[in-house]
Amino acid sequence: MNLLTVSEINQQKARRIIDETGIVDIWKSVGADAQLVGSLRTGLLVDNLDIDFHIYSDSFVLADSFAAIAKLAENPRIKRVEYANLLNTEEECLEWHAWYNDEEDNLWQIDMIHILKESPYAGYFEKVADRIAAVLTPETKAAILEIKSRRTPEVKIMGIEIYQAVIRDGVRTFEEFRQWQEEHPNPGIVDWMP
Repeated sequence: MNLLTVSEINQQKARRIIDETGIVDIWKSVGADAQLVGSLRTGLLVDNLDIDFHIYSDSFVLADSFAAIAKLAENPRIKRVEYANLLNTEEECLEWHAWYNDEEDNLWQIDMIHILKESPYAGYFEKVADRIAAVLTPETKAAILEIKSRRTPEVKIMGIEIYQAVIRDGVRTFEEFRQWQEEHPNPGIVDWMP
């Protein structure tokens, strides 16, 4: 099966998981807005079974964030939840990670970042994802999917690094990407946007 087909299948599965969990409505029930970000929003989900949301609420109440996760955890397919309080960091957010076991016994990670509206990152990654999707060509999409498919769990590679290397710097193969990565050390949060 080619990578474009795998990507399409995984994106359809991810959207079914979003619908089945009711995650958007769960956050809405506590006065928050869940915005899709990351590889699903860009159309570049292939190998890493993850779904990324940024969550915004007019009044940020810690208990509301916990209430939303409690509702999500009632779904029997949610097998684990992790939490990190990063409110007093540059990110100004709560970080939630939930693991969903699908009908084929694949474990999907759902990342939910509940962000203070005052955070410098509020709305930023949605714009980044939309810009990436807008500038993709069949050639760059194929190169990105190929590089992503060659990642291993042992080596942490952020999707944004791959997008930057391919779209901005013309990288087309995994070997070229590994060379690019050596020349461009990861600074943490990558603020590149095409």
